[in-house]
Amino acid sequence: MAANTMARSFLQAVATEEIAPPLRVVQMEGLAILKIIKHCKEFSPALVTGQLLGLDVGSVLEVTNCFPFPIREEDEEIEADGANYQLEMMRCLREVNVDNNTVGWYQSTLLGSYQTVELIETFMNYQENIRRCVCIIYDPARSNQGVLALKALKLSDSFMDLYRKNNFTGEKLREKKLSWVDIFEEIPIKVSNSALISAFMTELEPDSPVAQCDYDRLNLSTTPFMERNVEFLIECMEDLSSEQNKFQYYYRNLQRQQAQQQAWLQKRRTENMARKAAGEEPLPEEDPTNPIFKPLPEPSRLDSYLITNQVANYCNQINGVAGQSFNRLYLMKALQDN
Repeated sequence: MAANTMARSFLQAVATEEIAPPLRVVQMEGLAILKIIKHCKEFSPALVTGQLLGLDVGSVLEVTNCFPFPIREEDEEIEADGANYQLEMMRCLREVNVDNNTVGWYQSTLLGSYQTVELIETFMNYQENIRRCVCIIYDPARSNQGVLALKALKLSDSFMDLYRKNNFTGEKLREKKLSWVDIFEEIPIKVSNSALISAFMTELEPDSPVAQCDYDRLNLSTTPFMERNVEFLIECMEDLSSEQNKFQYYYRNLQRQQAQQQAWLQKRRTENMARKAAGEEPLPEEDPTNPIFKPLPEPSRLDSYLITNQVANYCNQINGVAGQSFNRLYLMKALQDN
């Protein structure tokens, strides 16, 4: 009886492992968030990355610790040293009984410009070894505007299927009903601290209800941040225009090829009618060796999707900062009137 119960429990565990619940939330320790912020701000505006460690528990991905990666170099020996450094760090963490399971990585960004092919390739490399992983994106420049610019991202399942097949043609995208907003999925972040740390933070709270950081939020100067966002937005629009020119060039060539095929077929049919009248065998109406019947490769729409995503991100940032600026101006006007 006990053996049957154990076997049934094992089979249930295997079934649960195969049908994993979808990821609902990323629960991060406060100390891990502080480490990420410290590392990204120390090297800003240079971009840095690091490893996320934690546990995958049901629909919650727990991030309990992290450590930074060395600055990347082009030299192969230095890249090999970086891989050895990661393995050595995880071994040391395991020896001191700290969570050393990789659950993803974090990276800094400049004004939200993170939606690149390199990020997707990194995701796919992680997915080969880890069932579920996330990327924590931290933006030091946007955090200086009074918000914690921290988000957790993962690739959507439908996009990963298309990326593995490397087929981003218009037909496949319509078949999968995949639009540019379906590449990344943002997972909510929940900050978690132990009861001891929460009690210690309560002791550290000042008696005054207003701290200096609260006054910093009333800074009315948002011009540099807005200027950089608009500059990046203009660059993205130029890149998007170049991508559209590629598709226009492809469709012009496609129409030219179809016209050449129709003219060739009309000529061949006229020739076959003359051969039939002369009692000769007709020629085939398709000639695979003819270059006009060679299909033209359709350009990938991945770059245009990523650029469109990036444009939307810049527009949202400009909209958010402009709204905050108007709120501050109205607040200052009300204070002056009083």
